[in-house]
Amino acid sequence: MTHSPAGAPADRSPISARAAGLPLSGLAEVFMLARTEGTLDLAIGTPSHPRTPDAMIEEAVEALHSGRNQYENPAGEALLRQRIAERLNAPTDPDTELTVTAGATEALCVALLATVDPGDQVIVLTPGFDQFTGAIRLAGATPRFVPLHAPEWRHDPAELAAAFTSRTRAIVLNTPGNPTGRVLSREELDGIAELCERWNVTAICDEVYADFVFDGRRHLSVAEVPGLAERSIVVGSLSKSHAISGWRLGFLRADRARTEALGRVHQLTTLGTAAPLQAAAGRAAHAVDPAVAAEEMAARRDLTQEIFSRMGMKFAPVEGGCYLFADIGPITGGRQECMPFIRELRARTGVLLAPGTAFFADPSGGEQHVRIAFNRPIETLRATGRQLTAG
Repeated sequence: MTHSPAGAPADRSPISARAAGLPLSGLAEVFMLARTEGTLDLAIGTPSHPRTPDAMIEEAVEALHSGRNQYENPAGEALLRQRIAERLNAPTDPDTELTVTAGATEALCVALLATVDPGDQVIVLTPGFDQFTGAIRLAGATPRFVPLHAPEWRHDPAELAAAFTSRTRAIVLNTPGNPTGRVLSREELDGIAELCERWNVTAICDEVYADFVFDGRRHLSVAEVPGLAERSIVVGSLSKSHAISGWRLGFLRADRARTEALGRVHQLTTLGTAAPLQAAAGRAAHAVDPAVAAEEMAARRDLTQEIFSRMGMKFAPVEGGCYLFADIGPITGGRQECMPFIRELRARTGVLLAPGTAFFADPSGGEQHVRIAFNRPIETLRATGRQLTAG
């Protein structure tokens, strides 16, 4: 028998309160269903379009054989940082304003750990990417949710303004949005800039889908907007744009002072990401033409909207990204929640979608919505249409 030393709590948990309080993924069940044979997976965001460029794969093999197998500069391989800077809309110094990370997931966590302290509040819009809330809590901060209103998924400026307080340290944004497909307008970003200036708040913006903006729109980065440019951190990634999610190549773009702080946190989290893959991406990043990528993804957007509109779902046209966020209410009459609907649809047609509940602060808000990933080969989407019609 073991005894606790005098004064030690006998019932103390071996798990930290911070870890125990992290939310479970709302996509756990669909991850399992996606592995089922015969499933047409439109649930998970892992890209099967575009195709990973052959040039990047060849450069990766060459880098491995040539001996690029040890630690890289924690800030990131120099050529890769230069190539990332060249692709960004805002002028960026690759040496003092960029940090290469182990994917956008690490980038988000590093941005929050470098910005907020325990007890601070972080504003986050809902529905949104489910990892935002977990990353905020992991940093010891408290999320303060502001709703996006259907069907266009816009925030109410008055509701957003009311969320800012003296405890607000940061706001997490996402444009183009996952799951909503919204692209934040200049008017919206100007309003957010005014609030961030007034309350001295940092804007952390996930711009992972910046290459996929449709219908003549231009991606507008927070790093381009006066009032946000000097108080922003951009989270980016090559995972979707170059179809290399397994390579774990993300990045952070910020001013010099913030970049120095981000670098210190980054060195204590991963120190860096795979050196040969960084070298390969730097040498072959040009293999993907952003204009062509956007055009090809727009064609997939159009086909997906046609298929699911014909099925009876309702949604706002997707402005950017690679997801359609659809209301199943016209099909269910509000009598069936999204997860039973998804299970039944997969069993009947083989088509798998993601539950809207995974993206809301209050899951009940998403019970009549599903997310549909269209970063897929055209033939996969056509097969989806055929199977939905047959089923």
